[in-house]
Amino acid sequence: MKPLVFRKSRRSRTQSEPERHKLHVAKGDTVRVISGEHRGKEGKILRVEPKKFRVVVEGVNVVKKHKRAATANEESGIIEFPAPIAASNVMLLDPKSGEPTRVRRRLDKDGTVERVAVKSGQPITRVR
Repeated sequence: MKPLVFRKSRRSRTQSEPERHKLHVAKGDTVRVISGEHRGKEGKILRVEPKKFRVVVEGVNVVKKHKRAATANEESGIIEFPAPIAASNVMLLDPKSGEPTRVRRRLDKDGTVERVAVKSGQPITRVR
């Protein structure tokens, strides 16, 4: 009888950290959805996930989840919350006209990078 020989798996043993995508939007920005089921809706960005290239926009892609009570004190029921959408499906709103615009980065006088709206040339302030 032949002895059992275990082959090495094809997957690598070490899992590398997923790359972080550079996003054109940040938490607190006001954006408009430009494609998909929720096209035309506007909202504020609640959360950014750069590893997954996704953003959560207030009032967009609201899903329902059935939640069971884990303990006797908790309440079960249906909860609604906004789910993430792809960051490429949203565009930042121009501070001057309120229309969607692309974003450029410009080095400021004091050495910091600021975002500039392509349509109007106005700087876009970051909301902290």
